[in-house]
Amino acid sequence: MTEHENVEILRSLYEKWGDQTLEASNWLDLLADDVQWRSIGDGAPGMEFSSASRGKNEVARYFEGLADDWEMLHYNVDEFVAQGDRVVVIGRCGWKSRNTGKTLDTPKVDIFRMRDGKVTEFYEFFDTAKALEAARGNEMPAP
Repeated sequence: MTEHENVEILRSLYEKWGDQTLEASNWLDLLADDVQWRSIGDGAPGMEFSSASRGKNEVARYFEGLADDWEMLHYNVDEFVAQGDRVVVIGRCGWKSRNTGKTLDTPKVDIFRMRDGKVTEFYEFFDTAKALEAARGNEMPAP
């Protein structure tokens, strides 16, 4: 697939994600069977769902944990950058912790590797200090 085709696949998905009309199953349909899914949150206490996942079944647990723990307030994409089989998505998102009621607004960068129109690798970056503070309530993250 071309860089442009990879971007268009992801652009369509992110538009629905931002409109909150996208189900986790739509994400799973886009994944290769051997997908590697990682997060800067890395399974930290309060964000256990963010631990590394391999394969669609483990990624499904990521989305289940995300939905159980967080309510999306907004998700805005500013830019897609593609080179070869990589697509970087740059934006901003807001979430509310279902456990603490605290909210966060954070820059967000998602890095994808694509093969034949499917995601083979994913790595997300966001403000982990803000996310952990919201997830844990008044506790501050350990240094």
